[in-house]
Amino acid sequence: MQEIIELCRKRGIVVRFEPREALDRVANGAAHQGVVAVGAAHSYASYPAVLAGAELIVLLDGVEDPHNLGAILRTAHAAGAAAVLIPERRAAGLTEAVAKAAAGALEHIAVARVGNISQTLEELKKRGFWIYGVDERGDRLYSAIDYARPAVFVLGGEGHGLHQQVRKHCDMVVRIPMAGAISSLNVSVAAGVVLFEWRRRNPLA
Repeated sequence: MQEIIELCRKRGIVVRFEPREALDRVANGAAHQGVVAVGAAHSYASYPAVLAGAELIVLLDGVEDPHNLGAILRTAHAAGAAAVLIPERRAAGLTEAVAKAAAGALEHIAVARVGNISQTLEELKKRGFWIYGVDERGDRLYSAIDYARPAVFVLGGEGHGLHQQVRKHCDMVVRIPMAGAISSLNVSVAAGVVLFEWRRRNPLA
């Protein structure tokens, strides 16, 4: 086990320590002996390269469900986003399950990995992007915003929403009003709502 860990670190492969239940779930019934390797179903884009000329970018704050990530990729592409940014740790990667859920969109939208999300947001601000967080605790309705361009929409992971430190780096945090007893939408559905509202305000030429 230690040899595997050291080899991964030498080669720059991210190592995560998870409970056995999480490994069982990822292995999907296969005998894993305490180690599971997750390879990418598609290559990642270069983070600096995806920013050139981009008007709409989606940044995910720890989305761990591969089906949600795949659905977001499909929605982001349909809304005209240039790229989806995902953190290197504590987030779903580009697995076969993600590729299947994206239903072909993975071939058409760039996905880049970033390190520290807060630092990434500050860098994007310096490049002229407006940062819109999407969270049930947002102080503005998503439909009452004069959205700017270029824009970055930040969506939180399942269960926890946006992390507090990430919220601090958003120019604005918006919420989607809910009529029922449930306080929030699935993250992929929320992505569709806000991204297409931005697209409605900024129609394609």
